[in-house]
Amino acid sequence: MEKFSRFISQIGEVSFAKLQKCKVMIFGIGGVGGYVVEALVRSGIQDFILIDSDIVEESNINRQIIATSETIGESKVELMKNRIIAINKEAKVDAIQKFYLPENSDEFDFSNVDYIIDCVDTVSAKISIICKAKELNIPVISAMGAGNKLDPTQLKVSDISKTSIDPLAKVMRYELRKRNIKDVKVVYSLEAPIKTGNSTPTSNAFVPSTMGLIIASEVIKDLIK
Repeated sequence: MEKFSRFISQIGEVSFAKLQKCKVMIFGIGGVGGYVVEALVRSGIQDFILIDSDIVEESNINRQIIATSETIGESKVELMKNRIIAINKEAKVDAIQKFYLPENSDEFDFSNVDYIIDCVDTVSAKISIICKAKELNIPVISAMGAGNKLDPTQLKVSDISKTSIDPLAKVMRYELRKRNIKDVKVVYSLEAPIKTGNSTPTSNAFVPSTMGLIIASEVIKDLIK
């Protein structure tokens, strides 16, 4: 366990052993989700379910950890699976190249999962993921908008009910309130979105990655507390 020795010294052997027995389910292996997975595997998590239907595109290179000139056209979940195993050969990874929506939620196995992480962009999928987690009493954390933001120091961990500024969080608050869903931990930005006049969200290397690392930190702290 030399590769994890410095982290074990920080949290203790009992907590680290607990992490090694946990299974996490991550929806969306993009600019945010890729960094969530990266930090989790480097923290000792070794049982993953990765869900994303996408392949790497050239426009992903500026912000996604598995995106390089050599991986364009390849499956994001398969690339992330290979990266996990390259970091920890003991890891078990179920890579599902499929787009999650409420209509096909029954096709995904949520059983024996210790934590669910939502890093997708589609509102209907985010709502469904959170509702499923609440129904099964599984801890869940959700990423709000990382696009059109420039300042990673304005990212904040909060309950969805206490969010402001973020347009995605506003929609999520409304939809979750309608469903009487409470106590949902999210990471969002207090920064007002940059207006570009472009329908495609802008992005950079530092806001999505920082959001992903913050999410991973929250997951780890929740799992060992």
